[in-house]
Amino acid sequence: MTAPELQTTRRCPHVPPQEQTRIRDTGCGIARVTLPSGQVAWAVSRLEHVRSMLTDARFSSDRRHPGFPRFTRERPAFDLFRRSMIQLDPPEHGPARRAVLGEFTVRRIAGLRPRVQEIVDERIDAMLAGPRPVDLVRALSLPVPSLVICEQLGVPYADHDFFQSRSGSLLSRSLTAQAKRTALTELRDYLADLIAAKAAAPAEDLLSRQLAQGNDPEDVLSLAFLLLVAGHETTANMISLGVVTLLRHPRELAALRQDPSRTPLAVEELLRVYTIAEFANARVAVEDVEIGGVTIRAGEPVLALSNAANHDPAAFDDADEIRLDRGARNHVAFGFGIHQCLGQNLARMELQVVFDTLARRIPSLRLAAPAEELSYKDDVLIYGIHEVPVTWDATA
Repeated sequence: MTAPELQTTRRCPHVPPQEQTRIRDTGCGIARVTLPSGQVAWAVSRLEHVRSMLTDARFSSDRRHPGFPRFTRERPAFDLFRRSMIQLDPPEHGPARRAVLGEFTVRRIAGLRPRVQEIVDERIDAMLAGPRPVDLVRALSLPVPSLVICEQLGVPYADHDFFQSRSGSLLSRSLTAQAKRTALTELRDYLADLIAAKAAAPAEDLLSRQLAQGNDPEDVLSLAFLLLVAGHETTANMISLGVVTLLRHPRELAALRQDPSRTPLAVEELLRVYTIAEFANARVAVEDVEIGGVTIRAGEPVLALSNAANHDPAAFDDADEIRLDRGARNHVAFGFGIHQCLGQNLARMELQVVFDTLARRIPSLRLAAPAEELSYKDDVLIYGIHEVPVTWDATA
């Protein structure tokens, strides 16, 4: 029997595709699906099973394994970089993660907050000084996380258009393998030159500190690529989605404006309902494993349907509803287990600062186009919105 194609287009931005919901709510919640590459994989859709899978060492994160889930027929150009921590299994994974973990502790991120606030204020100043309407994506959503990660890594922000366009190419589902390899090669060459310059003249930044610790430049190169791409694409899309949601819930937005201590709860709910990196939790079984009553054989690809899991009615009441005061943190928007997103503290802080500052400084902010006409990113691996036109009263 042929496995049905994995449905990836959402029926509405904050609700999983209907076929994913059907898998979750039928039988044991685990089924075979055909990926866009033609590969058949197991899809795990319930929160308890996803969390179990992501903490089981018998599922590997090694993307070079022939059975690892693929979304394109062409194999990715992994030969251009050494494996980064997200591709490593124990025991190699632990030392690689610990080498950089100190850069993302709660204390260090708290120390970055004043600078993030400055960046957000500068971007809002520029918005208010310019014409209306404006595309929030270009004016705020992209620049804020790009500036933050550039400063953290020691990457000149003047080059952000370069890596923004290349990372966008890598995340597209429609570009050819050759186009993606070209973008990857250009990014590698750029980062290799940057790391060589930092080895010769260290500065006060993450990459220089990694080199100073004696880490191999090739490993630092892979880390730089991971953080640069992951460090702005995900947060940028969450800013856009979050702002649109808040503008469509004016009563809740007013409550946040009045009491910013509620913003962390809203951030968790927005992360849960959108789950923008919904296919990041892919694995391959390296031993036979039974999960949810299903035996997955060694070598078989497995895909966690994280978006469906984050809408699991067994874990969240009224799971498809946006309840900005829910505050549940048992979601898997940042993954789970040893590969849980390294930058989650930074992402949460950036989102809180952006939402609070917009609410305070531009209380009349509103969409300048019908919400139903916004174009969502169904064609890329990180969900989001292509453009968000907004306006405000002249007195803002």
